[in-house]
Amino acid sequence: MASGVAISDEVVTHYEAIKVRFQGANEKERFKLVIMRLSEDQKSIIVDHENCLRVKDVENTGDVFKTVISKLPSKECRYALYDCTYMNKESVKEDLVFIFSAPEDAPMRNKMVYASSKSAVKAKMPGLKFEWQINDHADKEAYCLVEKLGGRDVVKSLEGKSV
Repeated sequence: MASGVAISDEVVTHYEAIKVRFQGANEKERFKLVIMRLSEDQKSIIVDHENCLRVKDVENTGDVFKTVISKLPSKECRYALYDCTYMNKESVKEDLVFIFSAPEDAPMRNKMVYASSKSAVKAKMPGLKFEWQINDHADKEAYCLVEKLGGRDVVKSLEGKSV
């Protein structure tokens, strides 16, 4: 708990679901994106079920990255876990990226609660290698994420598209 805000058990359950691949599980049912938000009573961080994406939701979209980014609201803060697929010089990689979205147009109190709760949320998700903070529209561009993943010298494609 941070700043009086609890982290729901469901957040941890969804982290485990997006992190671990079970043998025999249907690949299309895996989560691609798990969005988390402050509950209506502002007492806990919960999963935003309406905006989560599974692999089957993005497989025919044409631009997976844009579909994922479109789920982040432009005037409200959110946390997200994004199962990012990219190619480096040697092979295809999949890594979880923790996203902290705090748009400039979000209410100040909202930004403060999310910022002060971020470390508590991340503590429930051990092993995350990458964090991507989004504050304005320009931060939502693919090149910003590519830089977090190692830069253009390392990352050759993101979600099947050349960078």
